[in-house]
Amino acid sequence: MLFSRRSTLALLLVLSPFTFAATTRKSPTRPAESADNSAAYKGAIVLDVATGKTLFEDRSDYVGPPASVTKLMTFLLVHDRIAKGDLTSQTPINVTAEAAKTGGSQVYLAEKEVFPLDEMLYALMIASANDVATALAVHIAGSKSAFVELMNARARELGMSDTTFRSPHGLPPSSRSTVESDLTSPRDLAKLSLHLLKTTNVLTYTSVKQRTFRPGPKRIDMINHNHLLGKVAGVDGLKTGFTRGAGFCLAATALRNGRRVLVITMGSPDSKTRDIKIAELLERGFTALPANVTPLPSPAESPIKPAPRPAAPPAAPGPEPVIKFSVPKK
Repeated sequence: MLFSRRSTLALLLVLSPFTFAATTRKSPTRPAESADNSAAYKGAIVLDVATGKTLFEDRSDYVGPPASVTKLMTFLLVHDRIAKGDLTSQTPINVTAEAAKTGGSQVYLAEKEVFPLDEMLYALMIASANDVATALAVHIAGSKSAFVELMNARARELGMSDTTFRSPHGLPPSSRSTVESDLTSPRDLAKLSLHLLKTTNVLTYTSVKQRTFRPGPKRIDMINHNHLLGKVAGVDGLKTGFTRGAGFCLAATALRNGRRVLVITMGSPDSKTRDIKIAELLERGFTALPANVTPLPSPAESPIKPAPRPAAPPAAPGPEPVIKFSVPKK
């Protein structure tokens, strides 16, 4: 278990209070910055997915590297091509030498290997595979640089005014300079995430905790980097990210009783702090949702038709409990 019910409740009791938009307020309030919040993240935002309304924000215009959360835009560009009919879920993706040499999180692609697009998307979102991101970029645009141009053009279409992409995967540049990295803000990542949730089947991929890639002697059992899956009620996405320059980032979403909340945090000092804070913000986000609102409708059917999932490997004895939180009454 990532963190216990008792420790989480204790944390909620000692945290400085957040100010959320009450149902009678027209706009969110920005709480006074506290030492605790400053230590937990560099920027955060919470939204009601059905309406796009901001429920809470704290330094939501902070601009910094998003690390692998960048791959949400890579996924969107692939989805766009499928929607246009240029690709299908079974389109073969050839692995180039450049892709095979990509470092960081990977599924160890070898030059000249070929995989269907659908399998590559699972590896992109579950294993956060940088080599897969490069292979997809080269296949779609001919080169990483050309793909990055498409990423930035798409970001402008979505109104992501604080965003500059420089890679399809979020790895830092060789200079390790922050100003030369991918740059965005929690507010911009929320715009991207909302678009994905409303127009694609991204959750088909981000909700999977474990899946096999490349069955056979070189088999890899991919484990989702999002530790909140199966541990915080309703969580089914979206994407984690980490580099030393970015800190720990996460775009997370959960669905409960037909209502969906989206939380973005950037720049947490460690994964435990990030996950606890995200879990707390999800709880407070659901509490802040206005009453008597029609539940979120099912999204339109996506043109991506994922292949059937292979049989999951035997699970460890005993199911992991779902953590349920209660917010202290004022």
